[in-house]
Order: sequence, then C-alpha cells, then structure tokens
Amino acid sequence: MPKDVLINAGAGEVRVAVIEDGVLDQLWLERTIGFEEVPGRKRERAANGASRSIVGDIILGRVQRVLPAMQAAFVNIGLDRAGFLAAREARPRTAIFRDDPYTEEDRQLRISDFVREGDEILVQVVKDPIAEKGVRLSANITIPGRLLILVVNSPGVALSRRIEDGTERARLTAIVSSFAQPGLADLIPSVGYILRTAAIGVGEAELKEDAMRLCAAWSDIAARRKGASSPSTLYMDLGPVERALRDEVDGSVARVMVDDREAAVAARAYAAIAMPDMRDKIQAYDGRLPLFEAFGIEDEIATLSQPRVGLPSGGWITIEATEALTAIDVNSGSYIASGGLEETSLKINLEAAEAIGRQLRLRGIGGLIVIDFIHLAEAANIQRVLDSLNVACVKGRVPSQILGMSEFGLVEMTRKRVRDPLAKRLTEDCRRCDGHGRRKTVETVAVDMMRQMERAGATAPGKEIVLRAAPVMVRWIDAHRDEIRTALGRRGVMRYRVEAHADQRRENFSVETAA
Repeated sequence: MPKDVLINAGAGEVRVAVIEDGVLDQLWLERTIGFEEVPGRKRERAANGASRSIVGDIILGRVQRVLPAMQAAFVNIGLDRAGFLAAREARPRTAIFRDDPYTEEDRQLRISDFVREGDEILVQVVKDPIAEKGVRLSANITIPGRLLILVVNSPGVALSRRIEDGTERARLTAIVSSFAQPGLADLIPSVGYILRTAAIGVGEAELKEDAMRLCAAWSDIAARRKGASSPSTLYMDLGPVERALRDEVDGSVARVMVDDREAAVAARAYAAIAMPDMRDKIQAYDGRLPLFEAFGIEDEIATLSQPRVGLPSGGWITIEATEALTAIDVNSGSYIASGGLEETSLKINLEAAEAIGRQLRLRGIGGLIVIDFIHLAEAANIQRVLDSLNVACVKGRVPSQILGMSEFGLVEMTRKRVRDPLAKRLTEDCRRCDGHGRRKTVETVAVDMMRQMERAGATAPGKEIVLRAAPVMVRWIDAHRDEIRTALGRRGVMRYRVEAHADQRRENFSVETAA
C-alpha cells in the first residue's frame, strides 16, 4: 500500500510519522533540546541527560561490577547509571540474529567467562534507559545500513524474517555470499551480513556498495578505539531524519514530506549517497498549515497519552500501564449486532485487535501485555481474533509473541521493550497527587510552547511573538536560551520575548503576537 513519510523537524523536537491509507500508522519523536547539532561534528549528549535515543551507539566502556548471581555485569559508559550487560550478550554470538529466543545453553552461561572487573570492553546500546533501569548493552556489534546490517562477531549471511519469498531469499543470499568472503578489496573478512527488507529486488552493485560503506564505518571505529580511553563513544547512529529514511523508506513509500529546509537538504544528501532512487521522492513542505495538521494527525497524536481509544462501531479499548504489565480492556459500548451476542463480540474484538496493534506501535508499548477481549463461544471466532491481532502486530520492526485466548477471554502477549513508552517519555508522576497521576514534563511543555510560537510566527511573519509562561518554564527557557533562539530562528521566529505569569501550573501558557 502506498505510504507517506512525514518529517516535522520542529524547534526542540523531530517527529516522524508514517501515514498508510490516510491513517497514522507509526510515530517516532526525538528531542533536540539539550545538545546542539553542529555540521561536520558528531552529536554531543547533553550533561542534563537530554532524551536523544542512544540505541545503536557504540561505546568503549569499562566493567564496574561482575554479578555472578545475576550472570551479568555493569559497565561504565559515561552515563549517570551504568549499563547492564547480560552473559548472553557478553558472549560472542554464534547466531546472527540478536532476537533469537533464549536457549538452555544461554541459561547456563557464566558472565565470569567473558568479562572481569576493570576490563575495557566495546559495547553497543540495544535498549534505552527504561524507568530506573540503565541501558541494556551487547558486546556483539551491529551497524545498520540501508540494505544490510553488518554483524561484527558472526560471519555468515542471514535475512530478515520479513523477506518471505523463497526465490528472492535464495537470490539475495547468493549475491551477498559471493562478496562476503576473505580477500575482497574494501571489505572486511570474518564479518556477517543481515539482509534488510529494503534489499528486496536490489542488484549486486547496490548491495556491495552498502557493504563497503558499513565496512568503512567499522574500520573507522576500530581505528578510533586504538587511541580512545574509556568511557568513550566511538560511534553514534544517524540523526532522526536520516534514520527515518534508512529504516522506513522503501518502494512502498510514495513521498517523503519534510517541513524544514535544512532537514530536507540533509535528507536529500543522505538519499544521494545511500538511496539515490528515492531522492526525487523527498519534498520540502511549505504549506500554510503545519505539516501534521495538514495531514490531520496532530489531534490524534495529542491523545496518545490518554487511556481510552474509540472503535469504529462505537465500542472502545482502555489501555492502562502498571509496573508489571500493560492491561487492555475491550468494551462494546452500546453496539449490538443484528446476529446476536456472538456476532457483536466478534465484530468488536476484530476492531479492537486491529486498534491494539496500531496503538502499541504508536505508543511504543513493550513488555508483558494482557488483553481482556469480550467473551467468544466459538473456537473459529477466537482464532479469527488471534489471527487479526497477529497481523496487526507484525507491522513495524519490534518483535512480539502472542499466546492463545484463555477461558476468560484473556490474551497474553509480549512485545520487545526498546525504550520507555510514549506516555512515560512525555509525562512524569505528579507529586501533588502522591504519584497516582501524571502530568507533562517541563521538556514536553517547552516543546509545546515552541510549536505554538512557530504557528504564531507563520501566521504573522516578522512580528514579535510574546510567550507568557509559569516561572518554572521561564527558568528552563533561560537555561537553554541559545539553543532555543537558534532553533526558533531556523523555523522563522526571529523576534520573541518571554514573560512570567503568576500561575504556577507549567501547562498553562499563552502565545500571541505583539500589537
């Protein structure tokens, strides 16, 4: 199905949305306040722990503690909390896929066979910090490209499980196997490759070119390691705009809309190198309405932290997160099908299954998930609901596993947890209600403010913008004055002033143009 990829490179935040058949299907956001983007230089992590995803970063760390009881080690990688390295990820991989299920052999591994306290070790971040937990690490390095993923410790060739056609799998395997051999110029021996779904239909020249870029990146990392001291970041993954192109744009994408000139230039520059056939599909958006509003998705994004999601027939699902799991309840509301209770339950459950898969993607929910479907009596109908849920959860790149339906209508599933869900990233516990409620973080409110200032600036070009905000927000803006001024200037807001008002609630602010 044709898809549109929308990139909103706003002041303080980059948001990427995938629209399929006119419906918001996937969403990512990455904050850019707290560190600066300097042309020609690596991005620097902010001292205040800005919320940039560091998944994919390759770091020279030092082992702080080895815990045989947990068969894991804690590694200092330069963050406030040490990273967690399990024995399975410390062992050089024999299987080329990182997400293979744990085996009995994995459970018998001893961390002391692989690391000792004080050792320097090259690790890669595979999960961002989640709640009070530090990042998850692996000593098995992978570097993703447009068509291939370089696997440093595992020679051989593997394919994405989503490449299903047998003939195409054989063709791609033969091509990559032909150049994944020792002694070929510009390629590194004894490394492995995973073919991504974007490789479908691609020829040998493009695949080899992608492999050469990945090998050059790994050679650079190895050279930098020789002169580095721990902890030291040796490699950062692409920025959010380039990463969106690399990971989300394929032959099914009709166009990529970017609402910022500099971001569009960066996108075309990346496409010219890595995906020249897609370069003409990248368009700079300069419409009167903000990009996400023009495509009708801004209001839906604003509801993604709310528990209730409506269904087409009038029913709804309720999504509630706890420390242990995410619970999802399915409710039929007032809908009644002419065929009776079983038909009513089946229709609502099928709608709910599709909505649940989509909401899990949009909200970034992972871990254990329990779904309370409406009771069904017929086994064939139960299977239809499970099949629908499986199809809905296949989209995206996050692995999931779904069990059968219990006698009580409960379905248990797990979804790989890569980072905190969207609601936790945008909100925090509310002290005024003893932690039983949540409110937007200071950073989330600041991004909302800047987005409103962008709108005001677009409506009244050249006029001064006046922001009135709570004292806590004014202090935050003052602390990031230079970054905010640069970011807003890039988005056309050249003149603004900030005034404090007496209201202490951070969410309350106003933006208007000066008379």
